[in-house]
Amino acid sequence: MNVSLRALRYVVTTADFGNLTEAAKHLNVSQPSISAAIAQFEADCGVQLFVRHHAKGVTTTIAGTRIINEARLLLNHARDFGQNARAMADEVRGEITVGCFWTIATHFMPSLLSRFAETHPGISISLDEGDQQQILDAIIAGRTELAISYEFARPDEVMAEPLTELPPYAVLHPDHPLAARERISLLELRDDPFILLDLPHSRDYFMSLFNTLGIDPRIAFRSRAYDLTRGLVGHGRGYTIQNVLPRTQITHDGGRVVAVPLTDALEPVRLVALKLRRQAPRPAVEVFARHLKASFSAGGMFEPGTLTPRSTVR
Repeated sequence: MNVSLRALRYVVTTADFGNLTEAAKHLNVSQPSISAAIAQFEADCGVQLFVRHHAKGVTTTIAGTRIINEARLLLNHARDFGQNARAMADEVRGEITVGCFWTIATHFMPSLLSRFAETHPGISISLDEGDQQQILDAIIAGRTELAISYEFARPDEVMAEPLTELPPYAVLHPDHPLAARERISLLELRDDPFILLDLPHSRDYFMSLFNTLGIDPRIAFRSRAYDLTRGLVGHGRGYTIQNVLPRTQITHDGGRVVAVPLTDALEPVRLVALKLRRQAPRPAVEVFARHLKASFSAGGMFEPGTLTPRSTVR
């Protein structure tokens, strides 16, 4: 096959928008040009990439999804090749998209990205935040080449590089009878209303903590919003459990909370760098991966034992 990068861009953009007209607008070309390029691509490779729906756009076939994922990788490599060729002997340059779990992003990414920008100004990073399932889907689809998340539900095709472990904390209202304790057991909260961070895989982890101790939590509220669960605690509506703690005890609406370590032998969450197993990382991606590993190693920005500032834990 003799496939042009332009044809690959037409195919990938059409898949992203799910509509030939929108893809043509985005690329500033005519719709017939995109349609003809896709038809020629399908004829050359002998595979149908899209199912056309009259007046409803297109959807990718199973084979099309695989080919489009490979096309994304080729376009990324081509983009870096052009930038690196122009830079010649200069530092590594490029653009990468990094996936990140929502709660991790707000806690760690400002420092990580700021320090990285100082040492590698030639690499541009776009952050793609989501829940665990969205993070994994983006890696498998090739939309992100590296992600910082947890090891929950990791398929075999995605490999994980360990970064650190984060134990669970009970997050209480300051007036709670147990808030002044140095440590408490989750068993002591069994009759209190529990506020659940109800995200895919995250909810399973939190419920497993209770199962380990043989107790059923009294779930008073469920929310997909990390800050809302803290806000409800700040209003005295119950307690929650968190592994990633912000650097402040004040919630968004002015309430206050206290994080207390748990004495129980409970499983921590494992913070990892995720990437596709069969994909060789581009130079820019490899540089950021090394930055991540160094940041969570001894002497790094997030040295074990200092991940949670002392001021946020009683």
